Amino acid sequence: MSDEQDLQYVTSGTQKLDNLEIGAEALQRQVGARVKNARKLQRIPRRVLSEISGVSPRYLAQIETGEGNLSIGLLYKIAKALGQNVEHLVSNEVLRAPDSLKIAALFDSASPEARAKALAALEDDKSFRPRGRRICLIGLRGAGKSTLGQAAGAALNTPFRELNSEIEELAGMPVSEVMDLYGQEGYRHLEAQALERTIENYDSLILAAAGGIVAEPSTLKTLLERFHTIWISAKPDEHMSRVRDQGDTRPMAGNSEAMEQLNAILKSREALYSQADAHLDTSGKSHEVSARELSALIKSKGYLELA
Repeated sequence: MSDEQDLQYVTSGTQKLDNLEIGAEALQRQVGARVKNARKLQRIPRRVLSEISGVSPRYLAQIETGEGNLSIGLLYKIAKALGQNVEHLVSNEVLRAPDSLKIAALFDSASPEARAKALAALEDDKSFRPRGRRICLIGLRGAGKSTLGQAAGAALNTPFRELNSEIEELAGMPVSEVMDLYGQEGYRHLEAQALERTIENYDSLILAAAGGIVAEPSTLKTLLERFHTIWISAKPDEHMSRVRDQGDTRPMAGNSEAMEQLNAILKSREALYSQADAHLDTSGKSHEVSARELSALIKSKGYLELA
């Protein structure tokens, strides 16, 4: 082996160890976030969880912030106290309330006849609404989804969430780190998981999704089936100027063809965005005017009304 080959071997080995270390830290943060989410899902204070599990509040706090070293034994105690399985806290599966897990276990062990009756009863339940009062705003970055969604949520007394925030809670790390560690494919997988978790946790909310959510067919199908969708759009130059106004100069930095690329993206996604239930064009309008129009649109469509 030459000196150059030897150096490449050593460097490659170091990179693999570094990647393993980063992966372990990411998993630690992810498990911590899922423990915290499971606790909040059941509205259990950390002090109470400590008493039930026998794990100290200080150690629980360290785990939830991704700073505590994970112990299988203690994680088992925490999972048992939360009514969860250890594998659910470690995996990317949607966290469910203990009653949901119990129902799933009973359904799995039931006879085919009992399963059929259970499904029929659920389907006949008049309170079951696939979309509930869930609204999702889609569209390219810079359209105003977050700003308008937050304003409409406040005006209509409805919770507002950004799907990227749900992804960060699920992964236990910022979206930028998710992209660095897992790439686009990993991000899309977490996006789908976060969407399912949002459906599980909210029957009424206004959600702002990232512009590329429509690119994954299965995720788009879930979105259209389980949410009232509104496409928020603007002219290409307004998309670009709004992103710059947010302090992000990356779209234009060193790229003279940025506007052409933006137009190409809009054109490629237009057919996908147009599958939304409603459309709001914010071109040439202030945030205040667009927010009022969005609230009025939601009211006129009855998206927040009970069946």
